[in-house]
Amino acid sequence: MSRFKPRLLVIGSSNTDLVIRCDRLPRPGETVLGGEFARFAGGKGANQAVAAARAGARVTFVGAHGRDDFGRAAKAGLRREGIDVRNFREVAKAPSGVALILLGGKTRENLIAVARSANDFVSLRGARFADYDAVVTQLEIPLAVVTQAARQARAAGIPFILNPAPARKLPASLLRLVHTLVPNEHEATVLGDSLRHCRQIVVTCGAKGARLGGGRMIQAPKVKPVDTVGAGDCFTAWLAVGIGEGLTLEEAVCRAVRAAAISVTRPGAQAGMPYCEEIT
Repeated sequence: MSRFKPRLLVIGSSNTDLVIRCDRLPRPGETVLGGEFARFAGGKGANQAVAAARAGARVTFVGAHGRDDFGRAAKAGLRREGIDVRNFREVAKAPSGVALILLGGKTRENLIAVARSANDFVSLRGARFADYDAVVTQLEIPLAVVTQAARQARAAGIPFILNPAPARKLPASLLRLVHTLVPNEHEATVLGDSLRHCRQIVVTCGAKGARLGGGRMIQAPKVKPVDTVGAGDCFTAWLAVGIGEGLTLEEAVCRAVRAAAISVTRPGAQAGMPYCEEIT
C-alpha cells in the first residue's frame, strides 16, 4: 500500500438496492417465482465511495438524497465508513434513489433498473477540487454535472476518472477531459470510435479481468461468485485510489482486479467491498 492516504472526491449516485436472487433471470414477459429478497445500500457513486474508503483513501462524497428513510439510512451508512458526507445533500423535490436488481444463475448475472430520484439533482456547490488527489464519477447523475466536474478537475490539475455507466454515447469534448476512462466491454462497444478521444482507457472484462488500452490483459483470480453487483464499482474505486497514490496504471489495475474478485464472493454492493489489508 501507499505511504499516505490519497484524498478522493467521489461524485455520483446513491441508491437503495432491492435485490431478488433467482435460479435464473426471467425472459421478457416471464415471472420467476421463489427468489430470495434482500435490501442493500447501493448506487454507483456511493458504492465507489465505500470501496475507496476501504481501500485506504480519505473520501468525500458529493451526492443527493430525498427526505425519506432510504436517504437517511444511506447517509448514515457512508458516515460509518468514515466518508465525509457534508456535500451529500438532502433535496425536497425528489425521493432517494432506488434500484431493482435481479440476480440469477450460477454466475449471478444481474438485471438492474434504477428509478428517477434525487440523483437527478446532484450539485457541485461547495466542492473544492484542488483539495483532492483524484476525482471519480459515473453516469447515474446528470451529464451536465459530470462535464462540470471534468472541467473543474482539469482546471485544478488533478486526474478525472470516469466510469461511463450506464452505457451511453458521450461527446468528444467530455472524453478529452478524462484522465482515465473505465468502461466495461458493453460500454466500450457503445462508445465505439469516440474512444479515440480518450487519453487512457481500462476496460473491465468481468471474470476475465481487465484490459489496458494497449491491449494487455490483466487476469483476474478465479473465485466462486455470490453477487456481481458492485464489482465494477469496486474496480473503478481501487483504480482511482491507485492513481491518486501515484501508482503506475498497471500497478493500480492489478490491485483493482484483485479487489473486485474478492467483492463478488460476498453479498451486497457496499457490504461486499474489501478492505485494504485483504489485498496483497
